[in-house]
Amino acid sequence: MLVSDPPETSRFFHSRPNSATSMSPQSSPSQSPRLGSSRLINNDLCFNSQHSKPFLLSIFLGLRDQQQRLVNRTMKRKVGRVCHQRKRVKGLLGVIGLVGFFFLINWFMLLRLQDHRIADLQNHSSQNSPPSLLVSNKEKWRKVSKGKRLQKGTYERMLALASHALAENKREPKDLWKEPFAEASAWIPCADQRNWDPSGGSNGYILVTANGGMNQQRVAVCNAVVIARLLNSTLVVPKFMYSSVWKDVSQFSDIYQEEHFINYLTPDIRIVKELPEELQSLDLEAIGSVVTDVDIQKESKPSFYLKNILPILLKNRVVHFIGFGNRLAFDPIPFQLQRLRCRCNFHALQFVPKIQQTGALLLQRLRKCASHPGQLDHHLVGPYTKSNVKEKGGHAGKPSRFLALHLRFEIDMVAHSLCEYGGGEEERKVLEAYRAIHFPSLAHLEKTKGLPSPSALRSEGLCPLTPEEAVLMLAALGFNRKTHIFVAGANIYGGQRRLAALTSLYPNLVTKEKLLSATELEPFSNFSSQPSIQFATNNCRGLLL
Repeated sequence: MLVSDPPETSRFFHSRPNSATSMSPQSSPSQSPRLGSSRLINNDLCFNSQHSKPFLLSIFLGLRDQQQRLVNRTMKRKVGRVCHQRKRVKGLLGVIGLVGFFFLINWFMLLRLQDHRIADLQNHSSQNSPPSLLVSNKEKWRKVSKGKRLQKGTYERMLALASHALAENKREPKDLWKEPFAEASAWIPCADQRNWDPSGGSNGYILVTANGGMNQQRVAVCNAVVIARLLNSTLVVPKFMYSSVWKDVSQFSDIYQEEHFINYLTPDIRIVKELPEELQSLDLEAIGSVVTDVDIQKESKPSFYLKNILPILLKNRVVHFIGFGNRLAFDPIPFQLQRLRCRCNFHALQFVPKIQQTGALLLQRLRKCASHPGQLDHHLVGPYTKSNVKEKGGHAGKPSRFLALHLRFEIDMVAHSLCEYGGGEEERKVLEAYRAIHFPSLAHLEKTKGLPSPSALRSEGLCPLTPEEAVLMLAALGFNRKTHIFVAGANIYGGQRRLAALTSLYPNLVTKEKLLSATELEPFSNFSSQPSIQFATNNCRGLLL
């Protein structure tokens, strides 16, 4: 009994879990300890796994909470950034709104200020002019606004800025009326000096038919004198081309003293009044002696004439320049030839007595209390210079300073500039037609080559100043509204509606029509070039712009 108990016990404890009914009778007692140990291990593992579940769960939950906190922080940061960006955008929009509001208020105040200024000018004019001659400045502005949109946009802003500057009533700068280049005051004229022998003029004859206004004609004449000396040729007294714009039939002897011109330049070149009889019958165009502005580049060098014109002169004995506007360079050019050009301009070309007398009368009324003549008066008005001083009867006073303003805003300058001035398509067609008639070479280049656009020319400062731009410039330089201004020249492009920009802001503006009576102007009524006394006013204690 005692011996058989162990095997039964062993069979009981060592039955396989995968066999619920059979027990192995061959089981050895030696397997008993190993199986017993395995059971203990399994029990221990079960015990550890049961205690580790809460620990792992707590770790998992902690990691999940930490991850959730990180997500929350990231979301808060993103939301904060979005809010900050929104605040910045709102702040920027607020600043832009304030700046825009400020400019709107400033614009409104400028308009009100301009209206008050026009009203003041109207009141001032009504106190000093007869009612029959008054024209309301407001009516002028209305007329201007109706005329081809010339005063809109940019020009209106210019007038508003000028009006604002003049309304401040600042004092003029102390050096405004002084020579800005100090060394220029020490320069001594030397154009009357010569150090060469007279030219024989044996290579042929030079004919010149100058176009343009008096200024362009004067330049052409002096350039022709230099070319005659350069080519050792004889100059025939220049002629002036009739212009359908100026409608002036005046010739050289109607404006300048012909005999003085010939005699004064005799030590330099040979001058005759007409071609010899044997050359008068030649068909100059048929033999190739006619040279136009198309054939000569603007401001050509002396070498061009020696290479291209001298052979024609030697072959045909005569060359006819037509137009000849600015066809000789100023630099480089030999000093003696440049001195000859100045000698022609300041000494040889003297106005006829009736123009000198009228010019002296203009100077007298502009200067008022002047007790001494100007530096160029002798060359411009000749013997009539002294009469200005004598009529004052020795009562010397402070001379009245005035500004001589030549706008250079005639239709020929406007058309030649290739710029636009606010007149739209109609203005463009008018200027193109003018160029085709008076500047054929320029019209040819305009059609065949790509010339700069009007906006590009204006951005480079190559367009003549409009009256609106001139007003803004005068105000910027420091000229106050009390400045006396003499407008030289005539026939301003756009007429009185463009000149209204000047007259409305500078009431002391005059023209020769205001300074001279109808009787004094009558001899020049049909000759627009003859009364161009701007040469007599450029040196009259004024400035030329």
